[in-house]
Amino acid sequence: MDTEAPTPDCHAIVIFGATGDLARRMLWPSLYALDCEGLLPEVFRLIGAASSKFTDEQFIERVKTAINTSANAKLYDDLAFARFAGRIRYVSVDAKSPGSLAAIGGVLPEGTGRGVIYYLSTAPQLFGPICRALAASGLVGRACRVVVEKPIGSDSISAQETNDAIASAFDESQVFRIDHYLGKEAVQNLMALRFANAIFEPLWNSTAIAQVQITIAEAVGIEGRWAYYDTAGALRDMVQSHLLQLLCLVAMEPPAGFTPQAVRNEKVKVLWSLRPIEGPDVGQHTVTGQYTAGFAEGRAVPGYKEEAGANTASETETFVALRVGIDNWRWAGVPFYLRTGKRLQERRSEILIQFKSPPYNIFAGIGASLAPNQLLIKLQPEEMITLTLMNKQQGHSAMQLGEVGLNLSLGEAEGRPRRRIAYERMLLDVLRGNSALFVRRDEIEAAWRWIDGILQGWKSTGQKPRPYSAGSWGPSAAIGLPERLGHSWHE
Repeated sequence: MDTEAPTPDCHAIVIFGATGDLARRMLWPSLYALDCEGLLPEVFRLIGAASSKFTDEQFIERVKTAINTSANAKLYDDLAFARFAGRIRYVSVDAKSPGSLAAIGGVLPEGTGRGVIYYLSTAPQLFGPICRALAASGLVGRACRVVVEKPIGSDSISAQETNDAIASAFDESQVFRIDHYLGKEAVQNLMALRFANAIFEPLWNSTAIAQVQITIAEAVGIEGRWAYYDTAGALRDMVQSHLLQLLCLVAMEPPAGFTPQAVRNEKVKVLWSLRPIEGPDVGQHTVTGQYTAGFAEGRAVPGYKEEAGANTASETETFVALRVGIDNWRWAGVPFYLRTGKRLQERRSEILIQFKSPPYNIFAGIGASLAPNQLLIKLQPEEMITLTLMNKQQGHSAMQLGEVGLNLSLGEAEGRPRRRIAYERMLLDVLRGNSALFVRRDEIEAAWRWIDGILQGWKSTGQKPRPYSAGSWGPSAAIGLPERLGHSWHE
């Protein structure tokens, strides 16, 4: 059990969009798990807020179903849930109406001093109206916190406007912009590997590392999200948030300490150092694609333009691959390859650090070749970290070499702590007021400025997505992106 308690000024969490998909799949099951482990404050109310009309009892039944159909279903217990249900209240609200939001004050615990967490699990266009309505209703105090989900804007201008709206009610120190990838065990362990061990950091630079690959591959299609996805595309939906955040953790300098300001200062420096990909450069450094009909997950699936509600003239990219340069002393000359897409061959998210080959092969005379060492951080479907080394193969009298993987992750051995889902870790950090692994305003806006250059380059050069069959690894042109520098995708 985690022994670090939440901060004592937290008395309630209000989840806007409490009946939505994210709340059902992640937020309620995560809060239930934290309650089971005794990590919620003794006086802590869980308030669901949405436009639907429910009684407390009806809403509690929905929460119960959500927990029993989630990854935390094995934690369900009647007595534990009865205690959890005693915390829950439901309020029907119009998110844009200050008068409607005032009803939330009537279900907050007495004497809270406004120590409330507001979780905006809503469409991003509601972030500003909700924040302004909360302030107008007198529901925002210095002890309050607000959690917002991505996407924050669709370009640098709209991101700034959204951040301005949030800032009209909350100070930056109260804002927690969540990227659940930063809550994954393997991602957080990457920081421990880099900064808690003497063997990695001296080699974590262009002297020893040949390339870095970050892949977030999805086997699913748009899953009924056409209205959102077609206005976003893979670059805005995945690269701007998840992939760039992972890149920052890989490439950042050692922070002065594990504090929110120190960690986020180093992350934003990476974004400032990204080499722009603009104008004609997009043809050399980017590949985009759009999936067509094919076979995925063992069945025939439609193409993007054949999905329900699709616009057959859409030129939105469902795949993007980038070759990225970071212009600083540590990473000069090291290519970072980023890749993401829908309807790819398998669901996989990983970070690959490939080190350079030894400068000389003393075993060449006996026919042995040397493969470069690799550090592989797998994020999903399983979380693990593996370091691949060259080793003498057992059972041979001659010096025959082969690759061996060293597992650097904790296993699932009996007695080890239960592995939390990412949202549990992130919610626990919000309760503690620890924003180190949340995204600061200047990070969001720096990332969007870099993304804007690519979007404008695609437009000015007329670059269109290339077709690729569902169930493949994307357009064939993506293979050439690393091959131009003598590399290949890890598959």
